[in-house]
Amino acid sequence: TNPGFMVRITQAGLDYAHQQAIPFLEQELAQLKLPDLSGESRVLRVGKVRYEISSLELSSFQLPHSRISLVPGLGLQVSISNAFAELDGDWRVKFHFIRDHGSFELKVENVYIRISLQLGSDSSGKPTSATSSCSTRMSKVRVRFSGRLGWLYNLFYGAVESRFKEILERKVCDSVTRLVSSELQPYLQTLPVTARIDSKAGIDYSLVAPPTATSQALDADLKGEFFSLAHRSSVPFPPLALPFPSDHSHMVYFGASSYFFNTASLAYHQAGALLFDITDSMIPKGSEFHLNTTTFSAFVPQLEEMYPEMPMKLRLSAPSAPFLSIRPEGISLRPVVDIQAYAILPSSSLAPLFLLSLVSNVSAVINIRDGYIVGSLQLGRMKLALKSSEVGTFQVRTLQSIINIYASSILLPRLNARLEEGFPLPLPERIQLSNILLRFHQDFLLLGADVHYQPR
Repeated sequence: TNPGFMVRITQAGLDYAHQQAIPFLEQELAQLKLPDLSGESRVLRVGKVRYEISSLELSSFQLPHSRISLVPGLGLQVSISNAFAELDGDWRVKFHFIRDHGSFELKVENVYIRISLQLGSDSSGKPTSATSSCSTRMSKVRVRFSGRLGWLYNLFYGAVESRFKEILERKVCDSVTRLVSSELQPYLQTLPVTARIDSKAGIDYSLVAPPTATSQALDADLKGEFFSLAHRSSVPFPPLALPFPSDHSHMVYFGASSYFFNTASLAYHQAGALLFDITDSMIPKGSEFHLNTTTFSAFVPQLEEMYPEMPMKLRLSAPSAPFLSIRPEGISLRPVVDIQAYAILPSSSLAPLFLLSLVSNVSAVINIRDGYIVGSLQLGRMKLALKSSEVGTFQVRTLQSIINIYASSILLPRLNARLEEGFPLPLPERIQLSNILLRFHQDFLLLGADVHYQPR
């Protein structure tokens, strides 16, 4: 299935994510719990040396050099080099009739860690993450003991050094796997794959396939489809296959196709939201054109005779969902609107007068604000045609100016007020966008942005 909405995270975005994640990893590793060690070391021509290592506690785990990189076709890899850790503890030794004890400080240097992350999607279309592999290598361990009998240290140090390395290497990977499971995976699950927009419509941002790593970016294809809350049905037109431009100057890019916007139009049309009534009470004060038969009789002479001095109502509806087109020069649409005019009788019932068809060129202005796509419409040239009349024939072009006033001063502000509320972008929690780029391409809108993560 082709996506209606696309997301690309560039290497710059991954570098920023890495900057945010490494302090969490350092904090997690610094809290490693190490078990007590005990055993015997057999020393040639000396005998058995029994030792106990206890109260092990890490004081720090530093990751000064690290990088997250893309592995095409597989996922992400985190590489950490020249890391070091410091810990201290107590030791106790028994050798023949000699007993001694003290404390020690241990420093592990030249630690290399390699973590592979596999990205996928679950049954609801949310992204998932898992540690597919983890390896740790430590090349140097230095220990400084405190105690009275210094020559005793060498009798058991060699035996515990390898055990220290083995335990630390295993614990580091266990901690990484736990951190991915307890922090990264729940955070990815905050991505809203379906969102209720208002009382009429929702939006579906579920993944149509697992995220894909290339040599330059991490790409995610989303359904990008609006739907009516009252009745969700299949969209009668397919999304197009769209190429993503090779732009990598921002951390993240969003590609919103014409399919994405046109399903919004379809959803609101199905929900009955593209129906507007205009009455005289909505006419701006001071307007010379009031919505009554007295005003309209200047354009439709039969009104004064058939319905003298009666208020009127105009009901605007779209016979079909208006579809927009996206081209390099911008967004435009050419909606068709039916305008049914009524006289409001003294009994409050409605008497149909005439039905007009209005076709207008409309351009759209798009912007991004607080993680929402917002917009506004601008009316262009309008064309009226008479579809039917219960008050005889008349010159439709004479109504052009008054209908233009009503559309510009009443209908358009209502539509723009809704568009000003906006539609949410697919963002996980605590993400803010900045340095916004907007660029139009054939059949889709490209949004570029940098990211700021707000910690809890």
